[in-house]
Amino acid sequence: MLKDFKPVLSILLRFIIIYMVLLLAYQFFLNSFQKEGLDPFSRMIAEQVRYIQNFMGFPTQLYNDIKGEQVYFYVRNEYPTRMVEGCNAVSVMILFVAFVFAFYKGKKTFVFVILGLILLYIINVLRIVGLNIVVLDYKAYSKTTHDYIFPAVIYGTVVVLWLVWIKFFALKNEKS
Repeated sequence: MLKDFKPVLSILLRFIIIYMVLLLAYQFFLNSFQKEGLDPFSRMIAEQVRYIQNFMGFPTQLYNDIKGEQVYFYVRNEYPTRMVEGCNAVSVMILFVAFVFAFYKGKKTFVFVILGLILLYIINVLRIVGLNIVVLDYKAYSKTTHDYIFPAVIYGTVVVLWLVWIKFFALKNEKS
């Protein structure tokens, strides 16, 4: 009976191991920058958001809050939002990588993961830009966009990428 579940258990075990290893590595990374404020990856995203907003006509400055481990966006004489570690979408990216590698299919797995991470990164930066604009110009919708719409966009992208991976790559050769 266990033989029937062996492929599923194998995929599940790979997912859990990869997820835990990546999560622990990321936590180790975060711990190494704990006294320096916002981690360098999140800071890089904040800088890119600032650049895009400046380009779009939303003059933006960043203000570090080292003690609070966050960066505030300063736009139009107000602080509409702040960047914290959770805004960098790394946890979502780790989930994406663990799932795809659970269905490992050789070199194409690495190519798909790299392209997927690039797409998720771009969507996340644009998500933060969009949130800043909504908070600045459409305050009534800020809670809805922050809590529901933009998370749906980033998680929806992950689900679509997973479906593409399964349908066109992972199970392609297993169809009879």
